[in-house]
Amino acid sequence: MAIDPQKQTSLHCLYYWAQHTPDNVYLTQPFPDGRVEDITWAQAADQVSRMAAYLNSLGLPEHSNIGILGKNSAHWILLDLAIWAAGHVSVPLYPTLNGETAAYILEHSEAKLLFLGKLDGTADGWNDIKHHIPDDLPIVSLPLSPRDDTPKWQEIIKEQSPAEPKLPDPDALATIVYTSGSTGRPKGVMHSFRTMISVADGLQQLFPVSSNERMLSYLPLAHVAERAAVETQSLYYGFHLYFANSLDTFQEDLQRARPTLFFSVPRLWMKFYLGVNAKLPPKKQKILFNIPILNSLVKKKVLKQLGLDHCRAALTGAAPLSGEIIGWYRGLGLELLEVYGMSENFGYSHANRPGQAKVGTVGMANPGVTHRIGEGGEVQVKSPGQMLGYYKNEEKTKEDLTDDGFLKTGDMGEIDQDGCLRITGRVKDLFKTSKGKYVVPVPIENRFNHPKAEVVCVAGANQPQPCLMVLLSEEARDELDRGGDRAELEQELARELDAVNAQSEAHEKVAFVVVVKEPWTMENGMLTPTMKIKRNVIEDFYNQKMDEWFGKKSKVIWEF
Repeated sequence: MAIDPQKQTSLHCLYYWAQHTPDNVYLTQPFPDGRVEDITWAQAADQVSRMAAYLNSLGLPEHSNIGILGKNSAHWILLDLAIWAAGHVSVPLYPTLNGETAAYILEHSEAKLLFLGKLDGTADGWNDIKHHIPDDLPIVSLPLSPRDDTPKWQEIIKEQSPAEPKLPDPDALATIVYTSGSTGRPKGVMHSFRTMISVADGLQQLFPVSSNERMLSYLPLAHVAERAAVETQSLYYGFHLYFANSLDTFQEDLQRARPTLFFSVPRLWMKFYLGVNAKLPPKKQKILFNIPILNSLVKKKVLKQLGLDHCRAALTGAAPLSGEIIGWYRGLGLELLEVYGMSENFGYSHANRPGQAKVGTVGMANPGVTHRIGEGGEVQVKSPGQMLGYYKNEEKTKEDLTDDGFLKTGDMGEIDQDGCLRITGRVKDLFKTSKGKYVVPVPIENRFNHPKAEVVCVAGANQPQPCLMVLLSEEARDELDRGGDRAELEQELARELDAVNAQSEAHEKVAFVVVVKEPWTMENGMLTPTMKIKRNVIEDFYNQKMDEWFGKKSKVIWEF
C-alpha cells in the first residue's frame, strides 16, 4: 500500500475529511470550568482557513518559522495546520522548558511569531519562560493562553474571512522539532510533510485503523511520538481525538474518551500499574486471577477503572518498559505493544505486531525500514520518516548519518533470528567502575521490578561497583509518611536487589539500593518531557553523596 493521493500531507487530510465527513466530530476539548467543546471536521477546516488568512495578512517572509508554546489542546493541532496552510513552518516548544532553553530555541529557529496556548504556570515552565520571550517577538494567544493582552484566536476567527489554503509540496519543510535532549543544547530536527505522513502509510500495513477509532492526546505534542501516533494518525484516518484537561481530571478525561487506541510512555504505564497495586495488592491479584469464575470479571473491572476497557491495542515507547510489566498488562487482556523510534525518523522505526508481540524486544523493522548493528553494537536505521537534517547544523547531520544514509541512533542493540530488535542500552550511558569494567545500566534497571518502585537509575561511575537509586511511587511515599512499615519495605527491596544480582556478572552486581527523597520530575530537570530519566542530571545531583553511601556498607540506604 502507499499514501492515498488525496491525503499526501496532513493538511490534505484535513480538507479530505471536511469534504467527506463534515459533521463528524474531530476534536473534543475540555475546559477548566467543566465545559466541553466539540469541533467537527468542517469547523476545523474553517478555523484553519481563517487563521491561515490572518497569517497571510501579517506579511511574514515566505516559509517563516512560527513557534507554538503550550500544552496539548484542540487548538494546538488547528494552529499547526493553519501554519502549514499559510505556507509556513511550525516550531513546537515543550511547555515544561526552562526560560533559557525556550529563548535559545526562539533565537536559533529565527521564529517570526509565537503562539501561546494552554499554560498556567503550575505544571509547566511559563513562570520562567515569560521573562525570556524577546520583547520584539509578536505573540498571538490560543484559548487557555496565560496572556490576555495579545490578538486572540477566537477574535481572529470571528473577524477573518477564510483563505484558500495553500496545499503543500510533500517534500517541503513542515516542522522543526527541537529534541528534548538528555544532554546539551536541543537540536532542531527538520521534517518534511512526506516524512511525517510516512508513519500513517506504514501503520496501515501493520494494523487495521479506521475512522471509528478514539484516542486521548496528553503526551507533549511538541515531541514526535505524540505528533506521529496521535496527530498524524487522526488526520490520516479521520478519527475522533480527545484532550485531557489536567492531571487532576485525567481519569475523567480518559473515561470520556474511552480510547480504542492508546499511546503512553513507561513512566505512566508504571504509574497505572502501581495505582492498581495500591488498591489491589499483587498477592490478592494472584489469588483472584487464578479463580476461573472471577478471573475475567476482575481483569475487566481493572481495565474499566483505568479507562482502557475499550482499548484494542496500546503502545508503549520513548524508553524501555520491563517485560514483567508488559506481561502484566497483556495478562489483563490489553495488547500492549512496545514500539521504537526517534525524533530523527519521526518515530517510524520498529514495532511489535498485533498477535505477534515478542516481549523484551521493540519488534521488527516497520515496512520500508532497514536496520543493522554497526560499530560498537550501535543500532543503525534507514527509514521513510528520516529527517531532512538538523536545522543550521550540517556538521552534526553528517556526524549522525553514515555515508550510505543510515541514522546512527546512539542506542545499543541486538537483532535476533526473527528480525526483532532488542535495545540493550545507550552508547553514552555506559560507564566504567574504578576497576576499569564497563557497566550497561538499562538491562539492570529493567530487571529491578519492585511493585512500589516507580523509576530507577543505575549509577556509580569510578566507584568499585554500580549502585541503584529508586524513586518510590507517590502511593508508597504517602504510606511511609503515614507511618507505614519501613523495615518491611527495606527487606523487600533487599530481596529484589539479590534477585537482580543473581542474574548479573560480577562487575555489574549492584552494591546497594538508595531510596531517594527528591521526586524526579520534568520541572526539576531530572526527566525529559517524554519522562525519560536525564541520567547525567541525576548522576550530577547525587554524585557528591556517592562516597558516603559506599562507606555505609548497607544493602538499602534511605536518603530520608
